[in-house]
Amino acid sequence: MTGTADNAGTADTADHEGAAKADAAGRRPGARARRARTAAALLAAAGLFVAGCTHQGKPRVPSDDGRGHLDTSAPSPSAPTSSEPARQAPSPLAVKIDNVRAARPQTGLDSADIVYAEQVEGGLSRLMAVYATRLPKAVGPVRSARESDLELLRQFHDPTLAFSGAQGKLMPLINRAPLDARTPEKASEAYFRGAGRAIPHNLYLSPKRLMPTTPGPDALTTGFRYGPAPAGGTKDTSETVRFPAARFTFTWSASRERWLVSLDGVPDVMTDGKRLAPATVVVQYVKVRKSSFHDFLGNNTPYTVTVGSGEAKVLRDGRAYDVNWQRAKATDGTRFTTKDGSPMNFAKGQVWVVFAKAS
Repeated sequence: MTGTADNAGTADTADHEGAAKADAAGRRPGARARRARTAAALLAAAGLFVAGCTHQGKPRVPSDDGRGHLDTSAPSPSAPTSSEPARQAPSPLAVKIDNVRAARPQTGLDSADIVYAEQVEGGLSRLMAVYATRLPKAVGPVRSARESDLELLRQFHDPTLAFSGAQGKLMPLINRAPLDARTPEKASEAYFRGAGRAIPHNLYLSPKRLMPTTPGPDALTTGFRYGPAPAGGTKDTSETVRFPAARFTFTWSASRERWLVSLDGVPDVMTDGKRLAPATVVVQYVKVRKSSFHDFLGNNTPYTVTVGSGEAKVLRDGRAYDVNWQRAKATDGTRFTTKDGSPMNFAKGQVWVVFAKAS
């Protein structure tokens, strides 16, 4: 499904009318000075219009999506400007991944830097894979976005979100959010249907057709810290997280020094035969509430709240650490700290974050 198109016709009409008035003014006495002033004004207006456009040439609505402060104020004309603009973080790629049984085995998940797991309708799960340091040849199956994704993605700078679509009432929120939304309708050249699977579990993305270059690690503005493990923790070789209709199990492999992923009791193996094995697993306990959206069967879409604070369990190096998490606002990353307030370091490698409902 696609969202409602932003209305650019009014701005185009205003530009044409302004040009006509400027041309008429040029035929009257003293027109040269007025024509110069009019041209300057038109150029300034055009610059503001172009600045509000998306990558597809449609105007991006300059308003907050309700999940964090968005500063739309223009700089003062008299304010000094720096010859070197502030450096912005590069933009990562986030892909919504199908995670029901019919969607497995999946493709390209092992190349993601971060995998987020959230609850969706019917107690099932869906994944969001974030790519910054590696772009695989293909990722999928790609599925639809949810309202919670907008809050989660605010921590990144202008991320590209690849997804199959969203319900009509949600698409306007996605189109207004500070991200580059890429559905098959907007970027058909980047998607393809895989053989041997039925719709909707056969839609795949070619990431390099959306991002010719790899963003790099600076795009991961998550607040995560990597380094040596803190003292303490308890030995833990297996941990299971249950959703109402889905189950994640992480089993420590001493030989690989990784956590082997199983979904619904079955080892999670990619289409290329590789077992999913993150270096760090975070079970983050969050509030999961009802949203104002439903699926076509009438099931309510859960909203996973990722701004705030709470408790979490971090799995690394065969041990479990009970920690606290804090994310003050949507544009912040998430800080994880031990019980004494020290930063909780993650092991270098892929990170899985499973959002579990707090009791």
